[in-house]
Amino acid sequence: MDRRKRKRGCGVLCLLLAAVAGAVLFGCRDSIAALLRAQQEKIMETAALEDASTEDGGQEQAGAGEGSAVSGEPSGTEKYYFQQLDEREREVYGKIRDGLLAFQEEIELEDASTEEIDRLYGLVMKDYPEIFWCDGAGSVVTSSASFGLSGRSAALRPEYNCSEEEKEERRSRIEAEADQCLSGIDSQAGDYDKILYVYEYVIGGVEYDLSAPDNQNIYSVFVGRRSVCAGYAKAVQYLLERLGVFCTYVSGTAVSRSGEGGHAWNLVRCEGQYCYVDATWGDPVYLQEGQEEDQEAQESPEIAYDYLCCDDTQLFRTHTPDSDQELPACSTMAYNYYVVNGMYYETYDPETILQAMNRSIAAGEGMTVLKFSGPEVYREAREEVLTDLADRAARNLAHLYGIGTVRYSYRDDDSLDKITMYWDYE
Repeated sequence: MDRRKRKRGCGVLCLLLAAVAGAVLFGCRDSIAALLRAQQEKIMETAALEDASTEDGGQEQAGAGEGSAVSGEPSGTEKYYFQQLDEREREVYGKIRDGLLAFQEEIELEDASTEEIDRLYGLVMKDYPEIFWCDGAGSVVTSSASFGLSGRSAALRPEYNCSEEEKEERRSRIEAEADQCLSGIDSQAGDYDKILYVYEYVIGGVEYDLSAPDNQNIYSVFVGRRSVCAGYAKAVQYLLERLGVFCTYVSGTAVSRSGEGGHAWNLVRCEGQYCYVDATWGDPVYLQEGQEEDQEAQESPEIAYDYLCCDDTQLFRTHTPDSDQELPACSTMAYNYYVVNGMYYETYDPETILQAMNRSIAAGEGMTVLKFSGPEVYREAREEVLTDLADRAARNLAHLYGIGTVRYSYRDDDSLDKITMYWDYE
């Protein structure tokens, strides 16, 4: 037997390297443009909304949608952050939303502080991925009454990333691509199938690119086909909302091999159960060094499904939501891809694992995925799986296919409690 450990993302047997699936993230920061505090007590004062610098080189707060142009309760899809507001906040939120939809250069907001406008502006952005022509930047002008009168007023001046004419042309292109995408899924399919379809569509059709233009909104996904985490998460939200599946945008930080940085992902409701989806971390990243001379290593690795409908326990090992978001408990893995497809193991039984590998080999499958429920089960299984059980499965492969020398490889990821075996039939 020729047993070698597989380099992350390679399509060839290679040297020792334990891959970290989902390291696609290099720290894209979802920061809603932060408003500068109003300057000292003046009758007129201007506070600029500034985007916090991000490692993906752009404004992380982008895209919000194009829904009803009436104040108050949004029509159609459920808007998660709107639901958390009180009556007065909803009124300000509605004015901001309607102003953005109308492409207003200045949105009048009476008796609202710069801090409140900042926060509500950001929530509109999170609720509406369709508003791709605004990335959350702008300024606020406030004025105080004079001559003994009370009260103050404010106006939000959004910063748009295209002209109103360009917006309509871009919207047509986005909608055409989205319609084409959604034509491939039955509108009567269940929540899980819809979520899986959108997850695979975004990952399969978009390349992660820190330098992609418009990478904080859905235009970069549907037209540019290159984006970062903000674009991925907003595209997933946009498509699932159109399919009638609850989905919202979540911002926070995540720890990858490159370190800790800002990130964005989604909260979904699958068959009535809340869980998390991170399409960015499902899009594999593989090492580039030395691949120019290694044709097989340049082949794209498989999609990772660890963050398709996962629970708090799985997600919070690497992801931390921003503290200003109220999020429900996500306590089930029932709709995770590996659970649904029988690749998830809550206990370690050697014969069960061997049978799983032998079934893959009998079916001529290129790999066997073994996803364990936690570090304890993974550590218990790891050594025996990668030595004795893998060799026994390889001997079975040799017998079934009449191969004299069998080669196989594996990817071992302790951060995800997952082992992936790769079988070579030549």
